[in-house]
Amino acid sequence: MRRLVELQQKLLPDLVQVLRERYMLLRSIDHLQPIGRRGLAQAIGTTERILRAEVELLKDSGLLHVTAAGMNLTAEGLQVLDEMEPLVGELFGLTDLAEKMQSLLGIPEVIVVQGNADQSPWVKEELGRVAARVLKQTVQEGDIVAVTGGTSVASLAHHLSASSVFRSVKFVPARGGLSEQAELQANTLASEMAAKTGASYRLLHVPDRLQPEALQTLRKEPQVQEVLELLREARIVLHGIGDAISMAKRRNHSEAELASLQEAGAVSEAFGYYFNEAGETVYHMPTIGLQLDEVKKAQKVLSIAGGESKAKAILSFAKQSCQNVLVTDEGAARSLLSTRL
Repeated sequence: MRRLVELQQKLLPDLVQVLRERYMLLRSIDHLQPIGRRGLAQAIGTTERILRAEVELLKDSGLLHVTAAGMNLTAEGLQVLDEMEPLVGELFGLTDLAEKMQSLLGIPEVIVVQGNADQSPWVKEELGRVAARVLKQTVQEGDIVAVTGGTSVASLAHHLSASSVFRSVKFVPARGGLSEQAELQANTLASEMAAKTGASYRLLHVPDRLQPEALQTLRKEPQVQEVLELLREARIVLHGIGDAISMAKRRNHSEAELASLQEAGAVSEAFGYYFNEAGETVYHMPTIGLQLDEVKKAQKVLSIAGGESKAKAILSFAKQSCQNVLVTDEGAARSLLSTRL
């Protein structure tokens, strides 16, 4: 397969580029449908004039259905995406990117999807779709799955569906709530994943930031202790990787705290830990939930992070040596590799 791709690139270099653009167009419609031409042009960073000809071609090929509500993929369009998926990695150089990322980061499995989540909103959904596939392939009967919050994990939740193996699985929030949208909090995502898959779930009704006295008191609560015990038994952990300063702002850290993190060189955040570029912990927020040493005991740690802005954060957290799988995108991979290789 790789040799065939090399020959195509030499003999018909334009063919691969056209194929890539049309595959990306179909995949973006798949995630955003129904969507109008103007909205789609904005989502993929092109103009309506350029997009018009491509849409007409795909429509005439029977891959798109266009109505007043917007564009949708036909059954044939969905089939084309399914049949192309095994070829995409080699055709578009994603397999090569993933292999280089595995070598650089020391992570056993890296999956790179098309696009840049910083530029195209549909790429975040593609990260979630692929991460959901990994979870479905990994989960076993009786598993406890620890879940953090955030947009990346939320995108995974969107793409889960019912399966018999999930009936005995339990989703558990890995931490308390942030001062952010309820739909992005770990409690909400754990319950959503359970509802979509037919699994069960538990909730952790505690704030993410607590004073030491309150922290000790809540840890003694029987319901909290029960959830914490479940987290310690989690075989799978699903989490995003945050930019340190962005996450600190979401947690309403003071200006003095933000300045302290910046001075310490914090670039990434996960599980309430802030790390510098060397992967050293520069601050640990007292919180009730899954701790880093417990994360390292899990058999499968699935990280989801995309966009070139996450490149430094991905590299920083990789130094914890606790990830089994990273699902990322071209934006993050190319940004990271361009500065490290």
